[in-house]
Amino acid sequence: MNDPGSAPRPLIEAHQVSKVYDDGMIRALDGVDLSVADGEFVAITGPSGCGKSTLLHLLAALDRPTSGTIRVDGYDMNNLRHSNRFRRQEIGLVFQLHNLLPRLSVLGNVEIAMAASHRPYSERSLYARRLLGDVDLAHLADRRPTQLSGGERQRVAIARALANDPPVLLADEPTGSLDSASVEVVLGLFQRLRAERGVTIVLVTHDNVVAGVADRIVHMLDGKVAADAGGAL
Repeated sequence: MNDPGSAPRPLIEAHQVSKVYDDGMIRALDGVDLSVADGEFVAITGPSGCGKSTLLHLLAALDRPTSGTIRVDGYDMNNLRHSNRFRRQEIGLVFQLHNLLPRLSVLGNVEIAMAASHRPYSERSLYARRLLGDVDLAHLADRRPTQLSGGERQRVAIARALANDPPVLLADEPTGSLDSASVEVVLGLFQRLRAERGVTIVLVTHDNVVAGVADRIVHMLDGKVAADAGGAL
């Protein structure tokens, strides 16, 4: 936690990050620098194929950079030995498709994310209900995902992403498949979670309206940061 009045510490730092595929034929990222402060809400925008999702995957340790360095909450992505443990403890992931398990209830979908956590089994159901309350869905805890709207399913996915109290929430086009009313609800939820929980949020989107709710917009083009609108770091 930062001292009152002090500058927020950088929670995410990427320096000269490159990612290439097919023996260098495809350069998805080309010397990207990015710093995100603790508690900051950053939107990464740009056209399809610009590298924004690739960067998010590297921040989540779903892949490793070809060159350059990435540190997330003190963890060095180049030398990470237990990526699954890192994601479980440090990262909440939200994708465009919610990927909820249809045979489990809404409550079960949130609770199952705690399966390998240190939270006592006896406390998991109660905490899952609390998280559903945080996303205003406690009244639907016993329903199945197929009984929910698209916006409600995405809110369940956000609750699930928070199940292990991660300091970082990474969202890849989380509103891409939602109607405009659901988009407003989900974006309001992100803002509230950041304000109430102090979660650091990095959101990838091609929608400028969605990006506009963030503290800062980073625009990518051809694997590079083309513009960084604001930010004290």
